[in-house]
Amino acid sequence: MSFSGDIKEELSRQWSTVRHCQIAELAALVSICGSIVIDSRNRYAIKIHTENITVARKVFTLIRKTFNIEADISIRRNIIRQSVSYFVIIKSHTDALRILQATKLTEEYREGFEEIHIVNPIVVQQTCCKRAFLRGAFLAAGSMSDPTKSYHFEIVCVAEPMAAQLKALICSFSMDAKIVQRKKSWVVYLKEGAQIVDILNIMEAPLSLMKLENIRILKEMRNTVNRKVNCETANINKTVSAAVRQLEDIKYLRDTVGLEKLPEGLEDAALVRLSHPDASLKELGGLLSPPVGKSGINHRMRKLSELAEKVRQEQGGLL
Repeated sequence: MSFSGDIKEELSRQWSTVRHCQIAELAALVSICGSIVIDSRNRYAIKIHTENITVARKVFTLIRKTFNIEADISIRRNIIRQSVSYFVIIKSHTDALRILQATKLTEEYREGFEEIHIVNPIVVQQTCCKRAFLRGAFLAAGSMSDPTKSYHFEIVCVAEPMAAQLKALICSFSMDAKIVQRKKSWVVYLKEGAQIVDILNIMEAPLSLMKLENIRILKEMRNTVNRKVNCETANINKTVSAAVRQLEDIKYLRDTVGLEKLPEGLEDAALVRLSHPDASLKELGGLLSPPVGKSGINHRMRKLSELAEKVRQEQGGLL
């Protein structure tokens, strides 16, 4: 199962203990993946569509527990797409009206098949109801990428007003949700790992949150190790390159001027570098008599390089 599937499985087992939060969660499910069917006699029915059996089961149980209503379930299989669609249907006008009135979705719709584009703000006034609503919204149309690859949390809306409402609800928890249009849909999304952790906490998915945190910790450790290895590799390469240049300069001076003509301190530094080509500056300083520090041996090596460059220029040698 995908990470999104794991989250939805966990959220489907999460139940609000108070009725107004149950209504808020159902309002999100009905408004995002539901529709109202109005017949010629102006009688209402509700149809909620999902391709996730876990979500269909949650909707069915939520309606039964909150309103004591037994919904019908219809299953359709698409052989070409190899997919299964689940429809939770409230056929009774009285039952549908009860749900619509409780979720504050009883606006006037023209005759036919209508999608709902926004939820009455009264339904999500309290913080607990906002949490329940966001949980229902993710169950209805949410998804999340595999966190081992990237961090991306999104909820797809068929209408811009619903996307704007969802964004406002998410941002009310001090997060920076954004909206982007994708073909005929509007997508509310989060990209930062820390904010996705927060939204999982808000929707009350602690197991998925811990799994994501573990992945984030491992990725951060891996990145830290890689940074340290890259830094050490760069330092090693820098040290080796410097040692190679020093050896070239010293050998040039030996073959042209002669090391015995150098000042005593420079001659000693040159000889110890020739005899220990792989040693670090600190190690070279310790080999001298008397020993000198890293800065001291570095100063002598720089003097040798400057002297070699001067001799090259005087003799027309190449740098």
